[in-house]
Amino acid sequence: MRYLIIGLGIYGSNLALDLTALGHEVIGADNRPANIESIKNYISTVYQVDSTDENALTVLPLKNVDLVIVAIGENFGASVKTVALLKKMGVKHIYARAIDKLHESILEGFEIDRILTPEQRAASDLTNEMELGSHVTSMKIDRNTYILKFKVPKALVGEKPETLGFDDLGIRLVALTRLKQERNILGIDRNEQVAVDISSGDITFEADDVITAIGSTKSFKSLYRKLEGA
Repeated sequence: MRYLIIGLGIYGSNLALDLTALGHEVIGADNRPANIESIKNYISTVYQVDSTDENALTVLPLKNVDLVIVAIGENFGASVKTVALLKKMGVKHIYARAIDKLHESILEGFEIDRILTPEQRAASDLTNEMELGSHVTSMKIDRNTYILKFKVPKALVGEKPETLGFDDLGIRLVALTRLKQERNILGIDRNEQVAVDISSGDITFEADDVITAIGSTKSFKSLYRKLEGA
């Protein structure tokens, strides 16, 4: 796919590099020479433009990309005006980064494809990580529902989901992976995470297991409180 990223700060430039590494064509745009200089040799093309200037935006290949991502974060006004101009110019597919709830609410009014909230997501993941005492990856389903993927905390080792009251808490175990020694094509043994059959319901958590579970914010908070007392 072909992406145009407007705003090449820390977030935008890392996104551009990651998409490029996956084989996509990435075009960048920013009004700061330093940002352009730091990434120009790593992505397809970079433009130095002021995205709040409608005439300046016309030099960008807006009609020849699959998606435009407005990654501007530190300049609230520039982000909103850029999105407004892109909509006015008929750009069909837009993602935009929001730095806070007010910014997010304003962007919602433009009815763009997706609003990105990396700071809030990172903060949420860190909060969950501190509560569980292990690395957490989260995915928000709606305002109150999350999927959490996390390494089994020490307090859960040897326990069964039903013993902990997962169902009573409103948490559903979606998947479980476990370290298993596998031999690769070179005959070298290595430990890999392998899916465990959870359909039988007879599951006991082991050290280094990775849980994927779905539940509400309230249900996971109840689990955290239960772990604190374990």
